[in-house]
Amino acid sequence: MTLTFTLAPEPTPELRASIITLWTDATNAGGAVGFVPPVTEDQVWVAAEKQFAGLGPGQPDMLLVGHEPGGRLVAALFFEDMRFDLMDHWRLLKRVMVHPDFQGSGYGVELMAEAARVARDAGWAGLRLTLRGGLGLEHFYTRCGYTEVGRVPGAIRVAPGDDRDDVTMWLDLR
Repeated sequence: MTLTFTLAPEPTPELRASIITLWTDATNAGGAVGFVPPVTEDQVWVAAEKQFAGLGPGQPDMLLVGHEPGGRLVAALFFEDMRFDLMDHWRLLKRVMVHPDFQGSGYGVELMAEAARVARDAGWAGLRLTLRGGLGLEHFYTRCGYTEVGRVPGAIRVAPGDDRDDVTMWLDLR
């Protein structure tokens, strides 16, 4: 099975609600998308409103969503513009998510490949993302063509006594 991708869909209330559910489910399954489980949809809405603010006509950010053949939203990520002319030639990927029901299905690789295709079509020189160390995510993104370019030891505190590295990865598209 492969995903059907939509770039820059209208951020309707229904789509926003689906993204909140995806984000909450991914977090509660152990995903590192800005929270530590357990998290409620109400808690995710607060962060999501900030992420959604950059979407829509005249806004600089873009959303990429993936639906499985049955139509269910199962993957999403945000392309975030740095809002600085000297960095307008690349984008930051935020909130890279695949629903936990589909972990290991190859959908994450498809999502990352589609993000790279979108970036190439836009003429961007590269994509950057950050991740929470300690979960093995570096290996996944390396398989997708990314290179680790920075690491801040212990920058993310997920609990008292549990500090994780903030890892920066780069996909060079030049």
